[in-house]
Amino acid sequence: MLPLLFPPMFLHFILFFTLANADQDSIYGILKAHGLPTGLLPKGITRFDFDATGRFQVHLDQPCKTKFESQMHYDRNVSGTLSYGQIGALSGISAQELFLWFPVKGIRVDVPTSGLIYFDVGVVFKQFPLSLFESPRDCLAVQDSESGDSIRDSKNRYEDDEQSFGRNGM
Repeated sequence: MLPLLFPPMFLHFILFFTLANADQDSIYGILKAHGLPTGLLPKGITRFDFDATGRFQVHLDQPCKTKFESQMHYDRNVSGTLSYGQIGALSGISAQELFLWFPVKGIRVDVPTSGLIYFDVGVVFKQFPLSLFESPRDCLAVQDSESGDSIRDSKNRYEDDEQSFGRNGM
C-alpha cells in the first residue's frame, strides 16, 4: 500500500516546490518574497541579478519616470540590498518633491497592517500609502537631458551656472 501512495505524494511535492519557486523567477517575485510590494520597480525590466546576500541590480532599456503621489525617476540601472520589508543601499531611483529631485537611499515597509511605506530621501523619510505600489507601473522614457536629475546633478548645474555667470560678467 505504501508504494502506491509514494508517487502521488512525490508529484504533489514537486508541484508545490515548483509553484513556490515560480515567484523567484522575476524580480517582482523576489520583492514579494521579501515582504515588499511589486510596484516599487516599474515595468520594462530587461534583466536582473540577485545574489544570496540580498544584493540586486535591475536593468531597464532606458531611464524612465512614473507618477505615484509624486514623480519617480528610474535610472537605466537600479541596485540595492534586500532584507525582509526593506531595501537598503539603494541607487538609481529619485523622487521629486516640489521642483527638486532627491535620490532615494532606502525603502522600508512599516508594519504591513499600517498600510504605509517610507522612502529615505536623505534628509527625511517620505511616507506613502502602501496601496500605491501594489503592481508595477508603466514607466515613460525620459530624454537624456531629463535623466539623472538628482539633487547632486542640480547642485552641479547651479555651480556651473554660477561659474559661467561670474566669467561672463568680468
